[in-house]
This record gives sequence, C-alpha cells and structure tokens, in this order.
Amino acid sequence: MHLARTISLCIALVIPLGALLLPDTASAGEIPTFAVDASWPKPLPNNWIIGQVGGITVDRQGHIWVLHRPRSLTDDEKGATLNPPRSKCCVPAPPVLEFDVDGNLLRAWGGPGEGYQWVGREHGIEVDERGFVWIGGNAENDNAILKFTLDGKFVSQIGTIAPSKGSNDTTQLGKPAQTAIDKEANEIYVADGYGNHRVIVFDASSGAYKRHWGAYGHVPSDDKQAAYDPKAPVDQQFGNPVHCVKIADDGLVYVCDRINDRIQVFRKDGTFVKEFFYEKNTLGNGSVWDLALWPDPSQTYLISADGENNEIRIIKRDDGSVVGSFGRSGRNAGQFHWVHAMAVDKLGNIYTGEVDNAKRIQKFKLTSDALH
Repeated sequence: MHLARTISLCIALVIPLGALLLPDTASAGEIPTFAVDASWPKPLPNNWIIGQVGGITVDRQGHIWVLHRPRSLTDDEKGATLNPPRSKCCVPAPPVLEFDVDGNLLRAWGGPGEGYQWVGREHGIEVDERGFVWIGGNAENDNAILKFTLDGKFVSQIGTIAPSKGSNDTTQLGKPAQTAIDKEANEIYVADGYGNHRVIVFDASSGAYKRHWGAYGHVPSDDKQAAYDPKAPVDQQFGNPVHCVKIADDGLVYVCDRINDRIQVFRKDGTFVKEFFYEKNTLGNGSVWDLALWPDPSQTYLISADGENNEIRIIKRDDGSVVGSFGRSGRNAGQFHWVHAMAVDKLGNIYTGEVDNAKRIQKFKLTSDALH
C-alpha cells in the first residue's frame, strides 16, 4: 500500500516535465534530469516586463544574461507607457538583463546610444571571459555584432547596420543569430545567420576576418533553396537560419542548421566531421534551435532546444544519440511555446527563453547526479 503510494507520487512529480527515456545500459544518476523552478526569476523592478527572448547565456561567474525585445511588446502589455496610460502595467525592461542563479536582477541596460546604432530586432548574446558582451540582431539591416562592456558601454562592432553583401563577403554579416568565443585563440565565431548561410570567424579584439564556411565545409551559396522536404536528398548548404554555434573544449564546433533538422560538427578550420538529424520530419521552423554543452569535464552531453516541437533533448555528444528529453507545447511552468534560446550553468541548471507570444524565461534545476 505505502509502496504503491510512493510510486504514484513519483510519477506525478516527473510526468509533467516529460519523462526521461533512459537506455538500458545507463543508470538514472548518469543522465541529466530536471525540475522546473517556477519561482525563477524574481519579479522585475520598476513595473518592468520582458518581450520575446532573443538570446540567453551564462557568464564565468554563473550569472545569466538575457537579451529580449522590448519592441515585441503589445500595447496591452506596455499599457503604462501609453499616453494616456491604458493600464497600470507595464513598462518595457531594458533589452539586456543580468540575473544571478537565485533570480535576482543585477544589471539592466541597452538600446540606442551615442556612437553606435542599436539593432532593429535583438538576437543572440554572448559574454566572454574578458568582460565583454556581444549582441546581434536579425532585422533587415542587422548585419553587425556589437561589443559592449559589462555595464553597457559601447566598445566596437563587426559589420554595420546596413544592407548585407552576401555569404562570401568578409566585411559585413547577414542577420547574425549567435556568437561563440574561442578564448584560447581570441576568436569569435558567428552563426551567420538569418540572411547568410555560413559560420564566419573574426579576431575578437581587432575584428579582423579569419575564415568562413558553409554546410559540409563547402563555400556557402546564396542561391535560392527549395523548401525543406524530409524525403529529398539532404541540403548541401545551410538553410536559414544558421541559428547557433558552440565550441567544445576538445575543439569541435557545433552548428544548428535549424530548418534542416540537423546539427553539423566541424573542426575549428571548417573541416566537416559529422552530422546528426533530429525529428527529421519536422517542418515549420525546424527542430534544432539552440545547443549548450554539458558542464562535466568531458562535456558528455549536448542539450538541445527544439522550438517547433517545444522540447529539450539530452544528447550524447560522441554519437548524437538522444538519452532523454523534457517539455511539450503549453503555457504551464515547464512547458514551452517556441523555446528559442537556452544556456546551462556550471551547476547543471538549464535556462530557457521563448519568442512569439510566449515572452518568457524559465529555469530548470538539475535533479540527478549527472555532474558527479
């Protein structure tokens, strides 16, 4: 009687987040499992509200940085700013927000300023170990990445807020989606992007061009592509968007080819290594939206956000096999609508951000011994 009750309680706690499917050879403690922390983050000050989440990352201190889109808020959401005010709430928060692991807001800044043009639609944020914040955008002329101090002072930029020049131009970007820093080489990798069809690499200090490549290491092409068809031969070029880029400690570079439902893996020089497909019949906006590397010494897993199927996958990095997942479409805590961006801290906690009309950030706490 007591045993049956205990089992039923355990099931009730696990199922809402999506039960993890474990391989026969793995023990439960080896696989990351998570529970949503519905109290994170704490309420924002100043009557603030956030819009669509264009990016999320974790810095070396374990602080969570969020880039959101104030201009995505509707009149009823920003009613306190209208003249006359429509309602008591709310006021758009500044686009860059820094939180600690407990959900306290530490810093907020961003938007147009002297000496630079702010992006038209915020997309992608990275905080490097030298104390710089990199921000991109994916509006029509958002063909640059901007570099700021931690306090929001403009430093420099790569590219310009002006028309793109195509996937083989070395001076201008094409609606870049995300960046990643190779701290040893002092290089910045750009998933480029919603307009271009490539990964491009620059010196992170000088902004000097280093190299670029397309899918399979090919020279990228801007030729018109057919709509994705899971029954057709695999596309030899990246689709739009090239949505993420991540660099593992062993030097492998992981790229989200979102619309083609795949992760492609490269060496740092652009040499193609392998690819993994996920939910290959997924149409719409595709199944591979973002990635994070698991923080154990060997970075055993990739954590992948799928904004079309609205789930998070736990993937073995060596062979691409899926060992667990959680989430589903919905509005409740632990569910998603267009989960767009994600990050993992050193404690194994996952942070997610949603776009479209979800406009939400969530935290999922690690509940297994996957880091030990």
